[in-house]
Amino acid sequence: MQNSIRSLVIVGGGSAGWMSAAALTRLLHRLDIQITLVESEQLGTVGVGEGSVPIMRDFNAMLGIDERDFIRRTGGSFKLGVEFRDWGHLGNRFFHAFGDYGEYIEGISPHHHWLKLRSLGDDTPIDDYSFSQVLADMGHFAPPPTAAVPGLPAYSYSYHFDAALYAQYLREYAEARGVHRREGRVVDVALDAENGFIQSLRLDSGESLQADLFIDCSGFRSLLLGDALGVGFEDWSRWLPCNRAIAAPSERGDSFSACTTATALDAGWQWRIPLQQRTGNGYVYCSDFISDDNAEKTLRSNLHGALTAEPRLLKFTTGIREIFWEKNCIAIGLSAGFLEPLEATGIQLIQTGLARLVEMFPDRNFDPAISAEYNRVGRLEFERIRDFLILHYCINRREGSAWWRYCRNMELPEALQHKIQLFQACGQTALQAEESYREPSWRTMFLGLGLYPRRYDPLVDRIPESALRAEMSRRRERNHQLAADLPTHAGYIAQLCAAGG
Repeated sequence: MQNSIRSLVIVGGGSAGWMSAAALTRLLHRLDIQITLVESEQLGTVGVGEGSVPIMRDFNAMLGIDERDFIRRTGGSFKLGVEFRDWGHLGNRFFHAFGDYGEYIEGISPHHHWLKLRSLGDDTPIDDYSFSQVLADMGHFAPPPTAAVPGLPAYSYSYHFDAALYAQYLREYAEARGVHRREGRVVDVALDAENGFIQSLRLDSGESLQADLFIDCSGFRSLLLGDALGVGFEDWSRWLPCNRAIAAPSERGDSFSACTTATALDAGWQWRIPLQQRTGNGYVYCSDFISDDNAEKTLRSNLHGALTAEPRLLKFTTGIREIFWEKNCIAIGLSAGFLEPLEATGIQLIQTGLARLVEMFPDRNFDPAISAEYNRVGRLEFERIRDFLILHYCINRREGSAWWRYCRNMELPEALQHKIQLFQACGQTALQAEESYREPSWRTMFLGLGLYPRRYDPLVDRIPESALRAEMSRRRERNHQLAADLPTHAGYIAQLCAAGG
């Protein structure tokens, strides 16, 4: 086709840039598009998080990446979910798994059966019914079988990994398939005088790069979409007010569970991510409630091993660009928006942004109907994730902390208010279009944070109380027996990497 895109330039490396390069060269290889990536080693990358969600497995599989090679090359480990400590109230502990609390019972979600037993005085934690939580608590792991096995609870998993090593891994993948890399900084962006489209980029070396389509992966700077094309930024800090992160690696401790640990602190929360050779740590906080120096002292005091590098201070504002696709430029990653590291949504949003781009890939006419739909769906996705993250903060019952009191009293988006009210009424979740997090995730956060429905599903009463107690007891025992039979997380990784040569 005469109007087909023939050249594409990606500005920025890191996870966003090299994920874009790898995915586009893989999925568009039959279109004969010249793909060039520009990055400067002097600028570095943010790399706040080293966690992901299960769709990253789909991304790697689409690229044809072997899991054992990925784990070995990125120093990676496995992730069954996130363990939350002291969220909701001090001493609280619950697990957000990539899965549910077991199979439905006569068509009804198991949390309703648990709610009935709770109303009868049973104080068994609901996490006892989560196979993923039991696995993580034991420090065990093995991937689920590819085919369903009778009696084995369904569960999923994702990865922890070194973000810099992953970017390097994808760079090798992309360059081997024809992506051209240019070292340098973009110092000028030339726009077409008639239609405002990006014509070319000038690098600090003096080289000029022209293309039909430009992908902005320049991070918070948003050199193309924000600076050159003037697309504004929509500030969401009134809902997600954390604006700093102190990040530092430490020696790997004895604990090596297949989960991220998120611990609530007086002015934010701390992550702990176990990798093969080290532990990733960070304190995410709001600078209105704690100084940078005190935040660093807090992080240092909560480490389980000696630091292996000095802490880095990262500053950010939560929010999104007003649109993500303007003219012949599309923002992917931080240049499109950032919703803080909680729940590891950054990699997910890169991946879904790329999937939409491939699905709606333009020609040189750049029909505005295509970009309008891309922007509409992308905004909805960001808004739904935003609301899910707000929930982590807004229904807390922590005392003695100005930060948590502020979170408890902030005005909520209307859609989130409705979700909270519906769950309180009957234990159901009001999902909307473009939800990334499904019912199991929402009810985990509601129940884990102590927001209980006023009633359980009345259909649960079809089951005699004695039969229900016996079934729920059987499920708990089965979870512990099956988990105990699986290898340790560290042992499974060692076996996997050894098998990879």
